[in-house]
Amino acid sequence: MTNTFDTASLKKDPTSPRTLFGLIMSSIAGLFTIMAIVPLFIILGYLLTKGISSLRLQVFTELPPPPLVDGGGFGNAIVGTVIMVGIGALISVPIGIMAAIYLSEFSKESKFADWIRFATNVLSGVPSIIIGVFAYGAIVLTFREYSAWAGGFALAILMLPIIVRTTDEALKLVPQEVRQASIGVGANDYQTVLQVVLPAAVPAIITGVTLAVARAAGETAPLLFTALFTQFWPNWNNLLVEPTASLSVLVYNFAIVPFKNQQELAWAAAFILVLLVLTTSIISRVATAKRTY
Repeated sequence: MTNTFDTASLKKDPTSPRTLFGLIMSSIAGLFTIMAIVPLFIILGYLLTKGISSLRLQVFTELPPPPLVDGGGFGNAIVGTVIMVGIGALISVPIGIMAAIYLSEFSKESKFADWIRFATNVLSGVPSIIIGVFAYGAIVLTFREYSAWAGGFALAILMLPIIVRTTDEALKLVPQEVRQASIGVGANDYQTVLQVVLPAAVPAIITGVTLAVARAAGETAPLLFTALFTQFWPNWNNLLVEPTASLSVLVYNFAIVPFKNQQELAWAAAFILVLLVLTTSIISRVATAKRTY
């Protein structure tokens, strides 16, 4: 039997309606992609120019200056941001990972698990200022004091849904055959989850955690209600139960004043925040690229 299949028929006809339609739609998609990216690069370029021109070594080690006084920095805001984001991570990461493990491995798609997922999706869409008001009522009014702990609590609520959703999806991506193989060699459910499934999903979990940290570090509204701001270093002797500085609130406070020296510090602090988000995004990409399951 003679094979009369013509390989030339596989070639696309550049004049066919289907090919032309594909080219037109690809061009439109590319155009809108450029339209979305260009403003981002304009903003980043402007921020880079203003931020680097205001950046100097002293900003990392000194306290914010009063109006019309040259020098100073936002070292206390950097330390305060690290402290409050750290508190938020210490609260949200264990709770979020354990909740995701329950949803993915032990819930058996129950109604209760569906309600948890629904609540997580709703919480992820709640405006951050509402979470700030809740933390104010729950922590600040209860203890009658603004503090880094109240700020960390508010940030933990913001971070929690991101960690739960990313961890839940990461655990679902681990092939079912891996679980079956573990059980086949005599491991119980808890050993399978903790020693086989969870380690395989660690890179994706790290991605979720770093994204949650990046979002928390840039939030302003919750900290206005819970930690306020201060011109001084965090007081460890008082167990951080006092107003605490943060980068995002410093940017907010100094960007609206008419004093040039404080406006320059606001640009430098904004540049550091963007750099922090960029760093965490790079960490997320690297961690995701190293997934082995």
